[in-house]
Amino acid sequence: MTLLTVWPDSDQATVLLRTTSPDEVAVELKRLGVRYENWPVVEGISTTPSSEEVLNAYRAQVDRIIDTEGYILVDAMHMTPSNDPDWQTKAAEVRQKFLAEHTHDDDEDRFFARGSGVFYLHVDNRVYGILCEAGDLLSVPANTTHWFDMGTSPDYVSIRFFHDDDGWVANFTGNDIAKNFPTFDELVAGRQK
Repeated sequence: MTLLTVWPDSDQATVLLRTTSPDEVAVELKRLGVRYENWPVVEGISTTPSSEEVLNAYRAQVDRIIDTEGYILVDAMHMTPSNDPDWQTKAAEVRQKFLAEHTHDDDEDRFFARGSGVFYLHVDNRVYGILCEAGDLLSVPANTTHWFDMGTSPDYVSIRFFHDDDGWVANFTGNDIAKNFPTFDELVAGRQK
């Protein structure tokens, strides 16, 4: 279930809003121009799926998004634990890149086919932490300041949508605000209490 937490950007100890209500999440995010949808999860996708396997499993929804939003590059990627002795180091390096606050010249549309991750949007002196789980589609508008945390042991499959062939290109802000807010692991642990 999606969890939305909102803080003032100057005080992560003060929670302005915390909700798992899909309707409340959608209304709050819509105010920011963020599209949020929940799709039925397709079971049976392999542990380390190809992009084609994931896209075919969600073909009707993917085609609808392409038709309505004009995306020209769509793929699926996964971060899945492996027996590779360097996997944890590689995952930590990727995580650090995503944790750095940035913007994109393009919208950032992500659908979680499996697993979860947290998008943190830094808008109007507030931080919106959206814990997305399997079935969640989130569309962060172009030029929205944000960061992403997949946790210390990432295990997810996501579909990515792009308006051009460049794919994921970040414009880093240099702001280290991410270190001041609860991490993916802390949000997940806090939700289970």
